[in-house]
Amino acid sequence: MLFNSLLFLGFLPVVFLLYWFVFKKTLKIQNLFLLIVSYVFYGWWDYRFLSLILFSTLVDFFVAKQLANTEGPKSRKRILAVSLITNLGLLGFFKYYNFFIESWVEGWSAIGVTMQTSTLNIILPVGISFYTFQTLSYTIDVYRKQLQPTSNFIDFSAFVAFFPQLVAGPIERANHLLPQFQSKRTFNLERAKSGLHLIVWGLLKKVVIADSCAIYVNSIFSNYESASAMTLILGAVYFAFQIYGDFSGYSDMAIGISRLFGFDLMINFNYPYFSRNIGEFWRRWHISLSTWFRDYLYIPLGGSRGSKKRQVLNVFIIFLVSGFWHGANWTFVVWGFLNALYFLPSLLAKTNRRHTSNIKINNFKSGVIIAFQIMITFVLTCIAWVFFRADTVMEAFNYLYRITRLNFKIEYLSIDRYAPELVLLLLGFISVEWFSRFKQEPISGKHSLVKLTICILVIFVLGSFSNPQDFIYFQF
Repeated sequence: MLFNSLLFLGFLPVVFLLYWFVFKKTLKIQNLFLLIVSYVFYGWWDYRFLSLILFSTLVDFFVAKQLANTEGPKSRKRILAVSLITNLGLLGFFKYYNFFIESWVEGWSAIGVTMQTSTLNIILPVGISFYTFQTLSYTIDVYRKQLQPTSNFIDFSAFVAFFPQLVAGPIERANHLLPQFQSKRTFNLERAKSGLHLIVWGLLKKVVIADSCAIYVNSIFSNYESASAMTLILGAVYFAFQIYGDFSGYSDMAIGISRLFGFDLMINFNYPYFSRNIGEFWRRWHISLSTWFRDYLYIPLGGSRGSKKRQVLNVFIIFLVSGFWHGANWTFVVWGFLNALYFLPSLLAKTNRRHTSNIKINNFKSGVIIAFQIMITFVLTCIAWVFFRADTVMEAFNYLYRITRLNFKIEYLSIDRYAPELVLLLLGFISVEWFSRFKQEPISGKHSLVKLTICILVIFVLGSFSNPQDFIYFQF
């Protein structure tokens, strides 16, 4: 069930009304209702995969309870291993089985050895990468004695399957979201208004910005061999805004929908394309995943402690694992490797912790410097995005090579949607985000009703609902 579909447009108000006016008597009933609704929402794609999320929920619920009753370090590690092996095993099988088999066969073929190995037609369960990491955070925090396990299976199940953020995040931590299921919730009009603002803004990002860019991105990447350098540059830039509008749009809607039900989710994007270096970019992009890797992998590996050699190794491990998390393709691994290379100069110069606050321009000179830093960071990010979008690593290299041929012919793409107007649309979008960079909701504050009305009109005029497009991160 897609947030940008007419089906969800009917689903959400019904759930909202039942939640606040029919099932509000007790917290237990509200949570049970949310659990049922979440399973209906998830099962709409493929009901068979409900067994997977239920299995993971059961395993981690009982693992956490067992951890609470066990003191021996070795025994606790063995119990935690059950959760890690189960969850990562399921994720690895469904997401990477065919990838490893095919890579094995191709590796032998490269040295002239032909192998006949069959692969399975495995369907990737929607959202498995997200809810796996969410439920793992629970057992790891209980193992570290940073969180007390819950004895209420309904509360825990609702936390794992909470429908607004189930399939594409934000990846919530148990110590932040689970207590919200255990506390009484009351309807708050101001919170609901802010939620509505985020839903509308996120929907605009998806159906106007991302889906409009997608039309050109698909055409350009499919025909890059005959395109000019200017067209290829536009293709890379369009994809940068497609994936940003698509993914951050989903996160905005997830946070907004959660507020309608009395929940607060963590911010997942903080205007990342205004970053002044790669370190800042990763503090602003997919924050829930980057902080997950920081807390559960980078710091346990030693983080920025130890020798420079060890620090560099830890950075490469984090970025390569992050790339591999995104998908079973070497393009994602190269994308992660590139970002590690980008991050390295800041790490070695100890400037990776600069730019932790929002941009403030004090004078013309500082404005020029900041604009240059933002541009360089954006260009580097777009180069990496080419690998993320391409079907193969070789296609990505060929795409970038054709840009270096410096053929700047202006081409009009004969696609059934506006072409030059898309550039103006993106410039307008960037302007709105720039002047809104100090707040989470660009359409809140003064004249919020006017801004909300304008956004809704733009959605209906420029958005497409006849054939709603999947969110990119559903494939991860």
